Amino acid sequence: MPIDILCLGEPMLEFNQQPDGRYLQGHGGDTSNCAIAAARQGASVGYITHVGQDVFGRSLLDLWTREGVDTSCVVSRPDAHTGIYFVTHGEQGHEFSYLRSGSAASLMRPEDLPLQALQNCQILHVSGISQAISPNAADTVFAATKAVKSHGGIVSYDTNLRLKLWPLERARAVVHAAVAQCDIALPGLDDAIQLTGRDDPQAIVDFYLGLGVGVVALTLGSAGVLVATPEERRHISAPQVRAVDATGAGDTFDGAFLARFLESRDPFDAANYANTAAALAVQGYGAVAPMPDRAAVLAGLANSER
Repeated sequence: MPIDILCLGEPMLEFNQQPDGRYLQGHGGDTSNCAIAAARQGASVGYITHVGQDVFGRSLLDLWTREGVDTSCVVSRPDAHTGIYFVTHGEQGHEFSYLRSGSAASLMRPEDLPLQALQNCQILHVSGISQAISPNAADTVFAATKAVKSHGGIVSYDTNLRLKLWPLERARAVVHAAVAQCDIALPGLDDAIQLTGRDDPQAIVDFYLGLGVGVVALTLGSAGVLVATPEERRHISAPQVRAVDATGAGDTFDGAFLARFLESRDPFDAANYANTAAALAVQGYGAVAPMPDRAAVLAGLANSER
């Protein structure tokens, strides 16, 4: 059976620092998080990646199975390891430290892609991190985008800038070339400022619309999201909550946005729904554990309308 949403990228095992200094084991990786967030909204979701034949890779496969994410496009490799990362928290917010060099996902090549699955999906979601992990991974994203677009599918792209993985000038060149081939751009404000050289949200969405994207949803953190199409744009406020950990908030937004967009085909409705999902997610620790399901998001929306 065709999968509605396919996500492609690098999954990772997460160790998240707790208030008492201990580290809580969890799971992360931006596109994996997005896949799980979308699945929790009831969407049909699959993941394309490579993992190591190690305990971390098996843990991720178990996670996706529990979450209802199809793993038929996941390859387990004996010649490489699964990536891991650590999250620490301080006065400046959360900070990431990675152990991902040479990971199984970074070895993905265009010829490894499951073309039939890509040609049958409705939406492919990728990110800047999907391309930053290696040059061949960047090429793999371009090839996957071409396969989906050639059969009338939609491609979604989160710019997710990680300057520990590549220099800014290369990131700008690759990310903007990729976004120009996509239908939905999901940048975050801080990353977009660095990538575009603009600091005004309106100018940033103008930039991405100028690349030919049909929908731009520029996330603004606690200030909400600016959603734009060539015909209309709206600022949608975020629910005000007590945030304890923003890890994975953007990925939750992405997954909830795409799942809702599949239902309504309305980017403004999808952004409002995803805002609520992200607000619920930041009230717990870790990337995956606090992600809300559909019932929780609908309840949050109902409360906000009272």
